[in-house]
Amino acid sequence: MDTELARTFLAVIGTGSFVAAAERIHVTQSTVSARIRTLEDQLGTPLFTRNKAGAALTDAGRRFQKHAALLVRTVEQARHEVGVPRGFRASVVVGARIGLWDGFLLDWLGALRHGSPDISIRAEVGFEPDLMQGLIDGRIDIAVMYAPQRRPNLELTALMDERLVLVASAGSEPLGGDYVYVDWGPEFYAQHSARYPDFAGPPLAVNVGWLGLRYLLEHGGSGYFPWRIVQPLIERGILHRVNDASEFVLPAWLVCPVERDHGIIDPMLAALTALAQRARGEG
Repeated sequence: MDTELARTFLAVIGTGSFVAAAERIHVTQSTVSARIRTLEDQLGTPLFTRNKAGAALTDAGRRFQKHAALLVRTVEQARHEVGVPRGFRASVVVGARIGLWDGFLLDWLGALRHGSPDISIRAEVGFEPDLMQGLIDGRIDIAVMYAPQRRPNLELTALMDERLVLVASAGSEPLGGDYVYVDWGPEFYAQHSARYPDFAGPPLAVNVGWLGLRYLLEHGGSGYFPWRIVQPLIERGILHRVNDASEFVLPAWLVCPVERDHGIIDPMLAALTALAQRARGEG
C-alpha cells in the first residue's frame, strides 16, 4: 500500500475535511479525493461519510486508523534507520550492552565522530538476544556483547576480558542481606553458581550494571562489577574491593556480518580493537 494514501487518510481525520486536509499536505482537493477513493477501492469498503460539516469516519475507517498510523510510523522509522542523512556518506548502527558503553565504547564513539565526521552513527543499548537478532536482520552493523551465538554469516572476534570484582560500601557484608546480583549473562551465572553453590539467592537482582551500581552508591551494599568501572570509586574511597572474594572473567566479543561494507566498517573495527589493546595494556 502506498504510504501517501495512509498519510492522506490520517490528514483527513486530523483536519475533519477533504478541503482542510488538502491545505495541510499541500495538494489539491481533487488529489485528496482521488487518494481516498483509491484507498477505499483497495480495502473494499468506504472509510468516510461526506457531509456539509466535513468527513466522518465509518466503522471500517475507525478500524483502519490504527493500521494507517502504524504503517506511517514504520516507514518513518525505516527511513531514519536505513537511510543516509543528508551531508553524510554512510550510516552505521552500533549496538552493545550498557555496561560496555560505560567507560569503554563511549571513548571509541568519540574517536569515530572526530575521525570520521562524514559517517552518521546510531548507537543503541541492548541485550544479547536483541543484538544478535539485529545483526541477523541486517539492522545492526557492529555489536559488542558478552555471550554471542555463533552463526555462519557472522564474524566473531574476541575483544577483551572483562574482570568482574566484588565491591562493597562501608559497613556492608559482602554477599549478605544487601547484596545486589547483577545479571551479566549466562556465563557469569554459571561462574557465580559454581563459586557460590550454597548461595540462597539475592535479595535484589538487576539486569543492568548501571542500575546496580547506582543503588550501591545511594543505598549501600555489595555486588560484582567491571574493574575498569569501579577502580576510580575504589581509589576515591567510595567503595572497597573485597580482596578475598573470587574474581570472574567475562569475555567481550566484537560481532559483525561477514558481508559488510569493508571500506566503511573495517576501519571502525580496527579502531575498536586498538582501543581494547590499549585498555588491556593499562589494565
